[in-house]
Amino acid sequence: MAEQGGPAQRGGPDPDDQGGDLGEVRGGAPEGGEHEVGAEGGQDGEGGQVGEDDDRSAEGLLSDVLAFLARSIVDDPDKVRVESEPDDRGVILRLYVGPDDMGKVIGRGGRTARALRTIVRVAGAREGLGTIVEIVE
Repeated sequence: MAEQGGPAQRGGPDPDDQGGDLGEVRGGAPEGGEHEVGAEGGQDGEGGQVGEDDDRSAEGLLSDVLAFLARSIVDDPDKVRVESEPDDRGVILRLYVGPDDMGKVIGRGGRTARALRTIVRVAGAREGLGTIVEIVE
């Protein structure tokens, strides 16, 4: 332990200063058959923006993530329902659960609800989509 008023002592070995390889990068470019959003930078043949279908699939992905998390928390997973609605900021997800499970989804002081919103928001950000989660009574 360092003396009071003196410099702190470092624990463990010194870091390797050689720079070098940081390791494998995961989640890189999609493998064959998948379409990267905006890769061609134009419009598709049907007049919509490239990646429009990807937004719908992202909405489905976010709905699935929220439903999975909610079903994992509640006592009656059959009553869990998620509805999605496109919005100018992204997508609004409305979570419906049974009345007996409302307290479990909200949590003490709203902590569980805040955690659900954070996880879904991060999943939406990875897909380039803003997300708002509403818990409906």
